[in-house]
Amino acid sequence: MALATLRKADPVIGALIDANPDYDPDAWLEQLPPMDAFGVLIFQVIGQQLSVAVTRTFLDRLVDRFGGHLPTPEQLLAADPEDIRAVGLSRRKVQTLRGLAGRFVDGRLDPDELERLPDEEVVVARLTEVSGVGRWTAEGFLAIALHRDDVVLPGDLALRKAIQRAYGLDHLPTQAEVVAIAEAWRPYRSLAVNYLFASAYGG
Repeated sequence: MALATLRKADPVIGALIDANPDYDPDAWLEQLPPMDAFGVLIFQVIGQQLSVAVTRTFLDRLVDRFGGHLPTPEQLLAADPEDIRAVGLSRRKVQTLRGLAGRFVDGRLDPDELERLPDEEVVVARLTEVSGVGRWTAEGFLAIALHRDDVVLPGDLALRKAIQRAYGLDHLPTQAEVVAIAEAWRPYRSLAVNYLFASAYGG
């Protein structure tokens, strides 16, 4: 249903789908450690302004420091911040992770509640009020942790480059242009984004 809708709505995305018939949009997650809601936020915060390859390296180092798994909010708060920094993170990212962990521990961020909330309320009312969490981080959480179908990530540089390539643009599209192009993909913008990433970076 989703693939048929995207094929009909946008011939560029349709061509990407037809060129990669066996593509599994979730396969890349198998290369990462198991992640619950807090784990996805760790992944997103670490990945700010970094390539996926570098993010995976830092994530693996963090997993090693916590005995083979990502830390729970309680474990992260109990750890020495300098030990967290030692995996390659900036002080700001460590502070952001501690801020998020604190909200999971005290209940201000509750995974069950986040599942029930509309997309924009998750982004604005819950996540971006945490220092160091912007829309890119929050929208990635929507797509990965909550499996929301209609997320675009217009601020993602890799996506903008993928769109430039797929649509044959003579310039890197602005965030506003990404949003405009993505209108045709509703209500399956998350899936279209996945195919664009796969077309440009493998998958």
